[in-house]
Amino acid sequence: MTSIPKQISLFPILLVNFIGTMGFSIVLPFLVFLVTDFGGNALVFGIVAAMYPAFQLIGAPILGRWSDHYGRKKVLLVSQGGTLVAWVIFLVALFLPVEHILAVDSPVFGTFVITLPLLVLFLARGLDGITGGNVSVANAYLADVTPENDRSKNFGRMAISSNLGFIVGPAIAGVLGATIFEEALPVMAAMFLSLAAVFVIKFSLKESKPSVIKKNLEKGSVRKVFDHECKDCDEIHDPKKISFKEVIKLKNIRYLLSLYFAIFLGFNIFYVSFPIYAAKGLEWTVTELGMFFVVLAGLMALVQGPVLAKASRRFSEGKLVVMGSIILAANFVLFVSNDIILLYGAAVLFAVGNGLMWPSVLSILSKCAGNDHQGAVQGIASSFGSLASIIGLIAGGILYGFFQETIFFISAGIIFIVFIMSFKILKLKY
Repeated sequence: MTSIPKQISLFPILLVNFIGTMGFSIVLPFLVFLVTDFGGNALVFGIVAAMYPAFQLIGAPILGRWSDHYGRKKVLLVSQGGTLVAWVIFLVALFLPVEHILAVDSPVFGTFVITLPLLVLFLARGLDGITGGNVSVANAYLADVTPENDRSKNFGRMAISSNLGFIVGPAIAGVLGATIFEEALPVMAAMFLSLAAVFVIKFSLKESKPSVIKKNLEKGSVRKVFDHECKDCDEIHDPKKISFKEVIKLKNIRYLLSLYFAIFLGFNIFYVSFPIYAAKGLEWTVTELGMFFVVLAGLMALVQGPVLAKASRRFSEGKLVVMGSIILAANFVLFVSNDIILLYGAAVLFAVGNGLMWPSVLSILSKCAGNDHQGAVQGIASSFGSLASIIGLIAGGILYGFFQETIFFISAGIIFIVFIMSFKILKLKY
């Protein structure tokens, strides 16, 4: 087994993750307003949001296996380049005429108009998704360079870098979006941030997995030395060729992937519903919605930093998943209220629950994947997350029209199921 040099720094991969998250989160405060201005409704907003995970479902497993075969750095570079082009297309959409292509008036799907800018937004999000294996590859990279004992802590650092991006992104959107250029300036900022990430990967990131074809010769076997058994002489392992069936047969992986799916399903019903609820039900402005995301991400960064570090010394990763999931289920119940104090109280519970649970789930998954199939497992896990995101985002867009703010009870119920399922983690050996 090839050992990874200890001198590889985590800073470049954390910086890439931070830049990527910041670039994406810049548009979060005004994306729902942008979609409605272009003729869409809650369903269309859900579909626009679902374009990324829908195409990521295709791209992530391929990129994950390629990263096992060709190396993490090359695949991260391709992925980030795709994100850069996607933001250029997104920027173009803002300057297109709002030409009506299809009008829909349905008792189930609501009333909306498909316009030219909306179609271009679909294209931009789809392109970003098909090359959007950067999360799974970044997780695999982190697992490559981190000893097993430190994985929970370092996945917590990865989560912190994401949350810092979510803090800075909406803040930048609030400042730049208030200018006469409106949405164009924040999108341009996202584009240049993606370009910066390309340079960081190219010039600062060291490869963590340069060699992927291993020849494992069984020591002490005379027959193999003299090539008497040709089939077993060189046991060549090519991670690129591992199939989906082989991945889910790995110990505990099937269970962890089902947990991964359920978590993403509950989260994405919330993620598509809350901006709509904030814009229409609470009548928040872009600034108010952006401020909420800033506070939420700041709290998560706090929890996933010093709080998680202390908690991980006292509790096992399995216990952190159990505790975090029940806190998350409670948090979604509070979002049904329109009281500002309860909403920000829900944000605190969201941060605590997610901060304890999610890095622990990622750490356990990486340990169960082992060194040989890290990229393939992370890629398929991203696909499970993407599938759940597609279902959650589209279903959330449809169901919001029927349930309004009570839709958050559905997210609470799904995460409560995660809480029940998570007790099995306490018995796992990995």
